[in-house]
Amino acid sequence: MHNRRLVQVVCGPMVALLLLAAGSLSGCAGPARSELNQVQTASDQTDLDRRARVRLELASAYFSRGQYNTALDEVKLALQARSDLSDAFNLRGLIYGAMEEPALAEESFKRALQLNPRDGDAMHNMAWFQCQQRRYAEADATFERVLALPAYRETQRSLMARGHCQARNAQWPEAERTLSRAYELDAGNPAAAVSLSEVLYQRGEYERARFYIRRVNAAEEYLNAQTLWLAIRIENKMGQPAQVRALGVQLTNRFPQAPEALLYQKGRFDD
Repeated sequence: MHNRRLVQVVCGPMVALLLLAAGSLSGCAGPARSELNQVQTASDQTDLDRRARVRLELASAYFSRGQYNTALDEVKLALQARSDLSDAFNLRGLIYGAMEEPALAEESFKRALQLNPRDGDAMHNMAWFQCQQRRYAEADATFERVLALPAYRETQRSLMARGHCQARNAQWPEAERTLSRAYELDAGNPAAAVSLSEVLYQRGEYERARFYIRRVNAAEEYLNAQTLWLAIRIENKMGQPAQVRALGVQLTNRFPQAPEALLYQKGRFDD
């Protein structure tokens, strides 16, 4: 459950990085203006504004394809045009994180938040970065700040990430509460159901864990080796050998090359 992907959007193409939930255009809009003539439109943009945005969209596209050096070059060009573009620093943090340059990643996220202290996307990314660095208390506090933002529209995404971070730190009761909230917001999200089921399994709440994973496995498009393996482990803990065998046959027939199939064949249910 720790390898899901987060999706980040920087006022343009979607950008993917480590984690778990879908992103959107939240955080792209600037502060609300009280007068119509103060709202910037395309006709108000300077050549530097347009150049910076084009470079930033190119950087997003390159980053989404894993071309980190090229993406970083495009971000640098965007910042040459507009040195105060918080979205560019946010994306730069994602790129440096993917390049395993944690000091540079953190500096970039901090700069983005200096320029726009209420940028929910940058704050979310900083929180997940702190979690990856095993700075769990800091990460939880940052997630709390994100979720407290009045206009933040990606609550479910940040709840998912926070729940995963709490689970990484074996904070099972906290993770259950957080992921339960995420599930309540989007009960149709299979990632929320799987994550909650996994946490309930870790807590020994096998009946409840079974409820959520069965809902996922009942949908053909969501069923995979990982969801079947979780269901098998739950049934094993509940002392249901017939269910274990039935699910095991399904796992080995449908996903014979999956690591989970090998674990099943070896009877390593607790790995």
